Amino acid sequence: MTDFQPADPQWEARVRASFDRLGIMKTLGARLGKIAPGSVEILLEYNEGLSQQHGYFHAGVTSTIADSAGGLSAYSLFPVGRAALSVEFKINMLNPADGDCLRAVGKVLKLGRTLSICEIEVYSQRQERESLCAKMQQTLFQVAART
Repeated sequence: MTDFQPADPQWEARVRASFDRLGIMKTLGARLGKIAPGSVEILLEYNEGLSQQHGYFHAGVTSTIADSAGGLSAYSLFPVGRAALSVEFKINMLNPADGDCLRAVGKVLKLGRTLSICEIEVYSQRQERESLCAKMQQTLFQVAART
């Protein structure tokens, strides 16, 4: 991973506050895990309301936490007054998301003035075992933050 330097010394507080404003994360019951400049982890415990017909986490849920992990990863490097909007993403479901918890890890691959690229891996955790269940590549557009 490339070592990125955040533009704002208060980046961690800004990322945490941004996560807290994500209504979908509250709806899903997701929580913020480890964060570092250019990298954010989101955790989501399983419940039946997040499942598809076979009892796995639904692909839409997997995609949602991946999208937010990537967006917050880029946001951690942005200057004050800027925000991230997803422009595009491609996700591959590699294995069933069959576990007690999902862990999405977003990492910035390229930070640009307007467009940034992130890579997100989503792991399904069951007891002590973890397996890669999805991989996303995402493009984000840096915009002025809404006040």
